[in-house]
Amino acid sequence: MERLQKVIAQAGFASRRKAEQLIIEGKVTVNGKKVTELGTKVSGSDKVEVGGIPVERENKVYYLFYKPRGVISAVSDDKNRKVVTDYFQFVEQRIFPVGRLDYDTSGLLIMTNDGEFSNLLTHPRYGVEKTYLARINGIPDRQILKKLATGVKLEDGMTAPARVKEISADKKKQRALIEITIHEGRNRQVRRMFEAFGFQVQKLRRERYGFLNLNGMNAGDIRELSAHEVKQLRTLAETGSLR
Repeated sequence: MERLQKVIAQAGFASRRKAEQLIIEGKVTVNGKKVTELGTKVSGSDKVEVGGIPVERENKVYYLFYKPRGVISAVSDDKNRKVVTDYFQFVEQRIFPVGRLDYDTSGLLIMTNDGEFSNLLTHPRYGVEKTYLARINGIPDRQILKKLATGVKLEDGMTAPARVKEISADKKKQRALIEITIHEGRNRQVRRMFEAFGFQVQKLRRERYGFLNLNGMNAGDIRELSAHEVKQLRTLAETGSLR
C-alpha cells in the first residue's frame, strides 16, 4: 500500500505537493469514488484517476548489479561520466540505486524503482548489514582491528560496532586484505575508518548486502531479484532476521 499522492507523483502527473492539492480539490478518484483525504493509501489493484485520466503505474522491478569501479552510483552525471543506469538501457522503468557505492568502489548494488523498498533498506534504524573486502597499504595489528570493530571516531561521530577480520597479509609488499561488515551507510565510511588509523584503502569491493552476494558474477553483470529475495530483504530490514 502506498499513499495516493505518492502514486500520482510517481506516475508523472504532478509533483507530490501538486498531487496533494489535486486530492484536496476533489479531482482524484479511487475505484470511481472521489477521495479528498491526504492519508488515503492505495494498492496495486486500485484504479486511480486524476481528472478522469487513469494513472498508469509502473511495475516494481528489483535488480542486483555488480557495479564496476569508475562508475557513478546515480541516474545522471553533469560531467558525463558513466552512471549505473547506463547498464540498464533494457529496463523501461525509471530505476535508481538503493544507496550508493563510491566511484572507485565496486561490488553489490541493488537497483529498483520502488522508493518505499529503497528507504526500508537504507534507513539507519533498520541496519541491514553490508560486507566489504578492503585491500589496504600496511598491516593493522590486533589492537587496531579491535578498535575498528568496537567503533571509530570520525568527524561525523563514532561509528557503530562492526565485524572485522583479516583475510590475508603480505609482509613483503606491506599490504593486507581485510573483511569488514557494517550496517551504517555514511559517505565513504569504510575508507574513512581505515584512514583514521593511517591506512589507505587501495581497493574496495562490497561483497554482500544482507544475505545477497556476488557469487558467479563479474563486474558489470546484472540479475533480477526473485520475488522471494525481495520479500526476504523486506523481512530482514523490518525484523533484523529472515525468520
